[in-house]
Amino acid sequence: MDLTIAAFSVLILAIILVLGKWVRIKVKLLQRLFLPTSLIAGFIALILGPEILGRLFGLEGGIFTSEMVEVWASLPGLLINIVFACLFIGFKLPNPKKMWRIGGPHIALGYTLSFAQYVVGILLAITIITPLFGLSPAAGALIEIAFVGGHGTAAGLQGTFTSLGFEEGYDLAIGLSTVGILAGIIVGMILINWGARNGKSKTLSHPDEISVEEQSGIIKVDNRSSAGLQTTSPMSIEPLTLHIGFVGLSIFIGFLLLEAFQWLEAVTYGQAIGVYLFEYVPLFPFAMIGGILLQLFLSKFDRYQLVDRELINRIQGVALDFLIISAMASLSLQVIGENFIPFIILAIAGIVLNVGLFLYLGPRMIPEYWFERGLGDFGQSTGVAATGIMLMKTVDPENKSPALNAFGYKQIVFEPMVGGGLITAAAVPFIIQFGAIPVLIVSTILMIIFWIMGVKVFGKKKK
Repeated sequence: MDLTIAAFSVLILAIILVLGKWVRIKVKLLQRLFLPTSLIAGFIALILGPEILGRLFGLEGGIFTSEMVEVWASLPGLLINIVFACLFIGFKLPNPKKMWRIGGPHIALGYTLSFAQYVVGILLAITIITPLFGLSPAAGALIEIAFVGGHGTAAGLQGTFTSLGFEEGYDLAIGLSTVGILAGIIVGMILINWGARNGKSKTLSHPDEISVEEQSGIIKVDNRSSAGLQTTSPMSIEPLTLHIGFVGLSIFIGFLLLEAFQWLEAVTYGQAIGVYLFEYVPLFPFAMIGGILLQLFLSKFDRYQLVDRELINRIQGVALDFLIISAMASLSLQVIGENFIPFIILAIAGIVLNVGLFLYLGPRMIPEYWFERGLGDFGQSTGVAATGIMLMKTVDPENKSPALNAFGYKQIVFEPMVGGGLITAAAVPFIIQFGAIPVLIVSTILMIIFWIMGVKVFGKKKK
């Protein structure tokens, strides 16, 4: 692939992101919905690309070239490694007892929601989607991959879908991720309105209290702060360069770990019984583990405190913005159209399941401020962690509840396993290798365990 074309393709995405921000500023409805600029820009690129404008006017790439679209299609699988490598670099690990006491209800509710999505998805796959529409039983994992994992996880699994003969799974997962974010935001705002008017929320008297600044996404000049600290002198090395180096080191550690596991698998049970799992596991969950190992090392030996978490957040944010727009820009609407009914079934099932479990389990698992805190888990289980944070900040703008801290503690135990972690990455290979029924049984058992834990352990602590 020509590097000039690749660089120009990324440049065009950056310009479309600026256009998306301008559209968000001008269209008040988009502000009220809190739609991310990257998603708006992704819709613009999709409309102008081969799938809509291209088909209407017979243009191969729409207003873009086919080479540019090819570059965009390859970006998400690379950028997701950066997103996951950044998760824990510079993140101060809390005391385990404090983390469990405050974040425990969210851990129980989050895992219950994730495993429930596997249970419902696999049941739909083996009873309706596979026998009636001929899709792989691995479609049963798409709700959790798309809703909890989001665009990044879906994109990161593109190679896994292809190598396992389930190519359509990528486009379906990207489409479901878009539905999930939209549903998480729209349904979340409906729930906030309902909660504020019916006394469920203890922190928000009326949803109209949301500031214009929060809606527009433009921070007032007087309220602006630095995007990060300079931990090194630019005369020696740019702080941003150093932090990019830390991210790269985390990904490389993850790469070595994955290679080691693949080698061990090949010379042990893989060679003996012909079952290979790590061969189909993508790099990004191991990049996250690499970031955790790097952070543990830095916490113990970095006496200069070189890592600034805000700079890591900026790197992660840039990667995520470009990931979402490139995934949307290269989305195949034809694949979704050919599998429209299964797509709709999975989307509706995921939304109904999340709303139902939030309203039923939230007050039974979370001892105080259940509505404010549970909204974060609902948002994450429907439209990734950023959606959950946005909903919590909307319903609790002054941080009167422990929602944000508890939600942050949850991620330390939650992200390494589901929502893009090892279980999410291994779900499709497990279903293909061992069958849907064994995975359904294990998912059901784990869902019940976390359900009981949340209700009996944390729910009993209500004041």
